[in-house]
Amino acid sequence: MPTLKWFPASGPPRAFPLYKPVSTIGRALGNDVAITSSAMAETHAQVLFDGRDFNLEEVDKAGEILINGKKKRRARLVHGDRLTLGDAEIAFSIFDEPPREAANRRDNDHGPESQAAASIAGLRKLYEFSEKLMTHKKLEELLEAMLDLLLEVTGGEKGLILLMDESGDGGGPKPVVRASRHVKKEAITDTAGVISDSIVRKVLESGRPIIVSDALSDAQFGSSESVLALRLSSVMCAPLMSQGHVTGAMYVGNDRVKSLFERSQLDVLSIFCGQASLILENAMLVNALRADKEKLSAELKDKHFGEIIGACPSMMEVFRKLQKVATTDISVLITGETGTGKELIAHEVHRRSNRINQPFVVINCGAIPENLIESELFGHVKGAFTGAVASRPGKFQVADKGTLFLDEIGELPLNLQVKLLRALQERVVFRVGDSKPEKVDIRVIAATNRVLEDEIRGGRFREDLYYRLNVVNLWLPPLRERGDDVLIIAKALLSKYADELGSQVQGFSPQALTAIKKHPWPGNIRQLENRIRKALVLCDKALLSAEDLDLGANAENPILPLEKAKEEFQRKYVLEVLERNNGNRTQTARDLGVDPRTIFRYLEREANPPPAGGGEPKN
Repeated sequence: MPTLKWFPASGPPRAFPLYKPVSTIGRALGNDVAITSSAMAETHAQVLFDGRDFNLEEVDKAGEILINGKKKRRARLVHGDRLTLGDAEIAFSIFDEPPREAANRRDNDHGPESQAAASIAGLRKLYEFSEKLMTHKKLEELLEAMLDLLLEVTGGEKGLILLMDESGDGGGPKPVVRASRHVKKEAITDTAGVISDSIVRKVLESGRPIIVSDALSDAQFGSSESVLALRLSSVMCAPLMSQGHVTGAMYVGNDRVKSLFERSQLDVLSIFCGQASLILENAMLVNALRADKEKLSAELKDKHFGEIIGACPSMMEVFRKLQKVATTDISVLITGETGTGKELIAHEVHRRSNRINQPFVVINCGAIPENLIESELFGHVKGAFTGAVASRPGKFQVADKGTLFLDEIGELPLNLQVKLLRALQERVVFRVGDSKPEKVDIRVIAATNRVLEDEIRGGRFREDLYYRLNVVNLWLPPLRERGDDVLIIAKALLSKYADELGSQVQGFSPQALTAIKKHPWPGNIRQLENRIRKALVLCDKALLSAEDLDLGANAENPILPLEKAKEEFQRKYVLEVLERNNGNRTQTARDLGVDPRTIFRYLEREANPPPAGGGEPKN
């Protein structure tokens, strides 16, 4: 049944049921809600029930009425409203039980019916509490909403939320007031003089909620300096927990009314704190990730060069060279391991050149069959070969007035290298099956992951073509040599693909960032990109872990003793140089400056590896 609960300055609260269409409030004994206070008028106000709503109206114009701290003459009452009539504090409730005598109420508080009613009311309020909080996105708004709801539920006059802050002077985490509200739903301007340090400290240390009916008379806290200075009356405080650790506290108080809070309200506050801890933890995580994203965006502004991200010294040297050569028409050769972003650099050269409004044409010399690559480069006429049913221009003609990017130039067959050299020198091309020359005006950018000097020594690449292409060389460092660039690139890729794939992932775990930094990334940025995309599709958590990226403990290279690591490096390097020399052991020994017998020893060890326990292979 709806009730008005009056909180006298001394003694327990008294509840008055509103069971009549018109209920009067005043100091005269004949009122339905009789309140013995000299500040009240004989009949101060009345509550009218129209079959749906309860409405409060003034009766005596001299009697002041405040509803939730605001002056009103009449208003519709809502559950939880706080009324001040004269100096009387009154709460309106839809769900409270009918009033009983104080002693009778204390005796029956633990009865089955009372407990069931309290449980239903608590569950209803918990649902409303969670539903309202989940609509708030920003942490500050969420904290304020929590306090407004707590004051509404508990009947408190003021509320504060404290969170542990570890960014202090190194003396350990300390509680900091993150939000404060009073019953008027406004922030408390000075929080220093409204809270008991001793009560808060006890809750944070014990992790247990505390209720104090009359703080000045309380045996435990009555002598506390903060309690004496503030002249506190009713106080409740409960901890906020996360994974078994205290992360803060919720504090609710009323300095004018004693015995305002009952044990059942402390139970409700504790449940709310448990629910609020989960919502708050999630909100703080989202808030931190949002701040991290904003920080990343700010960092990227300084570390972006067009579409390229990088700030390490070697990449800054690439950018410096690129800026100088972009506005000229000289040929550029981009070298580096596979996956380092050579095509991206070529795009940036074109974007910064005078040919930006002309075509940028890409041809992958390693992806086209040898018998078709000439036609792809220079075009063909109808009937030039079987299947040539119509004349078609090549990439050179399509790129006229623009830029032609020859990717994987090291894969180009020798016979076509001659024709390419001629086209570059004379700016003239011949279609397959045609003797008529076509003039072209193009800028050529080439790229390769091969060491072309080695290819020239091996007779697989023409030296004159090399010098024609390599007027300016842009070498892209591997990702493992770019320091913190790998973390910035990883975060940028995650932000990009999370939006594209509609993923709920917000960032990387600290362990994942450490694993990303340690991993050698043999496939460079392409490999990092693929790992992140796969993880975003499969992960259903807010943060990507090292395991999501296949970078768990088993994925890291084991730490070897220095001598063993040196031996392993020498073995791999000898085999790599041997492969470059097509298995020629004498040439490999000459290149490495060692005796040919050294090469034989490495080959013998490769063929007969030592047993798992170590030691040399037996003959």
